[in-house]
Amino acid sequence: MRRVCRLQNDCQRSARRGDYARLLLGPSAAPVIAQGGPAPIASEALERIAALYAIEKTIRGRSTGDRRAMRQEKSKPLVLALKAWLEQQLTHVSGKATIAEDIRYALNHWDGLTRFLDDGRIELDTNIVERSIRPIVLNRKNALFAGHDHGAENWACIASFIETCKLNGIDPQAYLTDVLTKLVNLWPASRLDELMPWAWAAEPSASRRAA
Repeated sequence: MRRVCRLQNDCQRSARRGDYARLLLGPSAAPVIAQGGPAPIASEALERIAALYAIEKTIRGRSTGDRRAMRQEKSKPLVLALKAWLEQQLTHVSGKATIAEDIRYALNHWDGLTRFLDDGRIELDTNIVERSIRPIVLNRKNALFAGHDHGAENWACIASFIETCKLNGIDPQAYLTDVLTKLVNLWPASRLDELMPWAWAAEPSASRRAA
């Protein structure tokens, strides 16, 4: 599953980075394309994937229902055409070539690569998640000094809260200050759901102060 997710990420995100050839042809192919060398399959694949990103740009920030509807209308025909095109390319290259192996792998996991078409919650790539966890990854050496397993678990919980606040457009310090104050003042255990970042963000500021 991790390999499928990595493939999906590489296939789709690399169109924006301009190195889709690295997936199809291997690491040695990217410099060839960058220098304008002959790599027609990877070059066309790059253009096809870029067209999907162009559609994603028009629906960014819209509801999940709208995103799914637009993907079904605009993106799905392009994805179906991409699959047919990849299948066609297999007949033009040696079965032992690296590009043939990579294309076969992509086709064998096509359901995972195209899942975003049927779910508006899913992004075309994992860039948002990668950006959000980058500070945690950079700080992982510090996490080795958590002291014990429970300390590491507590650190992970706090880190998760902070990143969830960021995803919901909340100031983590303001959120944690308010929530910890309410907990100290014996906030009812039956209402803990109201303190989750997404619920806290939806509550008017005046109501939070009154509570």
